[in-house]
This record gives sequence, structure tokens and C-alpha cells, in this order.
Amino acid sequence: MFGPPGSGKGTQASRVAVRLGVPHVAAGDMLRSEVARDTALGREAKPIMDAGGLVPDDLVVRMIDARLNEPDATNGVLLDGFPRTVPQAVALDTMLAARHEKVDDVISLEVHDDELKARILKRATTEGRSDDTAEGLAQRLIVYRQDTAPVLDHYRNGSTRIEAINGVGDIDVITERIIESLKHNGVALRSA
Repeated sequence: MFGPPGSGKGTQASRVAVRLGVPHVAAGDMLRSEVARDTALGREAKPIMDAGGLVPDDLVVRMIDARLNEPDATNGVLLDGFPRTVPQAVALDTMLAARHEKVDDVISLEVHDDELKARILKRATTEGRSDDTAEGLAQRLIVYRQDTAPVLDHYRNGSTRIEAINGVGDIDVITERIIESLKHNGVALRSA
């Protein structure tokens, strides 16, 4: 699941993962859990995350690699918030190739900046995330455009299908747009 901060990646990934019958692996949630548990990784990641930056690739890659080795991931996963840089994408490709697997589809949620800002500020009041501020979003969008958006080109230049999905509207409608796109490409889905 791919898109800028506030595009609905987490919401849609959790819904679509159920339909795919695979775990939803959310890098951001994993990192926030590390921060909340005050682990060494969490203490290292917190100031970077609070400033709207990206946690160093090596830490995130190790965390994801360990998650992909868990038993529930044997039939695949739906990644949310990873890879966020081209080096992370290359590391993921290497991890998956060692397992004789690859990234099959990238679902890219398309949402305008004004909508992203409204969503982030609303989420700040409901979830209380420390990085959900107008200033934090501005910085995260700069980082997204500079470091994360090129990941789409990395996969576009390979054999991965890129599914551009309009991420604005009712949550259920957006989910159905994603499901229909996946069905169109022959992806096996569970009943709703």
C-alpha cells in the first residue's frame, strides 16, 4: 500500500489484507510500538519521527525482515509504509528473492494535499499521534516527494503492477475501488 501521509494507507491496508487473507504489516505501527515500549529502537526513532523524518533504512529493514520470517507471513503480507526509500525497496526485493517471492502489486492511493492536511489534523485529535501537526505534515510531504515517491518508479521499471487508486471519498467506496482493481488483475480474494 503506497501513498503520501494521510492518504489512508493504514485504513485501506487493514481492510484489504483481510480480503487477501494475509497479515497487514504496518511499518509505522511497528515503529510507534517500539517508541511506546521505550525500546532502544524506539528511543532512536522517536526524535526522527517527531520531526517528520524517516527512520534509518537499516533499522526498518531489519524489523521488516524479522516480521516476514513469522509463520503467518508464509502466504504473503500486505505492506503498509514500507518500502519508503529506493534503498529499502532494493533491500525488500533482495529479502523476497531469497524466499523466491516478489512484490506483485503496488496500490498507490492518490489524494490531494488539502485533503491530506484535513485528514492529518483530524487524526491528530482522534489518535493523538505526535507527528500529526500541520508543520509535521509539511515536512513529511517534502520527505515523501523526495525519498518515497521514487519507489513507485523503482517498481514501475520492474515487473510490478502499479494500481493508481483515487483515495478520496467514502472509506468503503475506496476499499471497493482497490478490490475491483485487484480482481481485474486476477488476485485471489476472500468474500467480504
